[in-house]
Amino acid sequence: MLPTIAFHTDDVPQEQRLDAWREHSGRAAAPMDVVSVHAADFWGEQSLVRLGDVSLWPVHVQATRYRRTPRLIRQSDPGLYHVTVMLPGSGRLGVSQLGRETVHGPDDLYLIDMSRPLEVSSLKEDELLRGVGIEIPRELLRLPGRQDVDELLGRRLSGRSGFGALLVQYVTRVVEDRDVYEPSDVPRLNTVLLDLLTGLLASELQAEASLAPETQRRSTVTRVRSHIQRNLRDPLLSPQTIAAAHHLSTRQLHRLFADEELTVAAYIREQRLERARRELACGALDATPLHVIAARWGFPAMAHFSRAFRYAYGMPPSEYRQLARLVDGADAAPPVADAQPSVTDRQRHSVADAAGCR
Repeated sequence: MLPTIAFHTDDVPQEQRLDAWREHSGRAAAPMDVVSVHAADFWGEQSLVRLGDVSLWPVHVQATRYRRTPRLIRQSDPGLYHVTVMLPGSGRLGVSQLGRETVHGPDDLYLIDMSRPLEVSSLKEDELLRGVGIEIPRELLRLPGRQDVDELLGRRLSGRSGFGALLVQYVTRVVEDRDVYEPSDVPRLNTVLLDLLTGLLASELQAEASLAPETQRRSTVTRVRSHIQRNLRDPLLSPQTIAAAHHLSTRQLHRLFADEELTVAAYIREQRLERARRELACGALDATPLHVIAARWGFPAMAHFSRAFRYAYGMPPSEYRQLARLVDGADAAPPVADAQPSVTDRQRHSVADAAGCR
């Protein structure tokens, strides 16, 4: 029988179950912040199967969220990569690391670095999660040609074909048959597991590298735009921080956007102005001061925001907000002609488009 530690929340008093799960998960991988909407009556089962330096932990648990924060990483960093194999019947998970946010379901796999901040969270409160976690010391996962696995962190990897399917079949079989193997089998099982993991990651990196240069460029631009959209509120968002998040130099980032309509900085400014415009057009936010909306979307100086907004939309933000209210009430009571701001059809349509407060 392979060395195994089993844990079930039924063996713990009800009020201690989530805390016990947090502690047990931390021993299986690394200390994590674990929360659940089911904290009052938490349920989960997990086994930890040791294969030398590598471990497998099959898990079946209610909806949960796991976070590795900078503070937790400073407290304990075992230097592990973690791979999750999502089993049939599992609910979906959202994974966030290095600015990437992806969704994973049954027969998917994903790789994360436990030495970097991350979040893994159930997408639906009523779904159970079923999977097998794999913990591998970083130094054991060496890819040919000094390839860097950072490009794969958080990405959805398929367990339906190729090395992914072989890996899924292997880990599920080892977990199911762990009573059949002897401790003397551990070195061989360990070697096969590492070979399959290396083959999976190397094949994924090779597939991406084989894409046409323009396809690679467009893919990277899409990832950068997605990163910008997710971080518009961050006052530190800049070409420098974006480049660092995608393992690019600032020069490489600007070169990627050379054929785009807008530079990186102009795209950030356009998107921030668009978000601010929609809030100005939202009647529910009428009580929110202009400078608060401006600061929320990356414009700490009101004068700068007013100039940028006037340049983009042809009027100052205060006038735009007034026009939005006139458009909202146009069907019920047309405003007096002398009281209306003078606007173009394009401006009026712009306000109407934003009226959904999105």
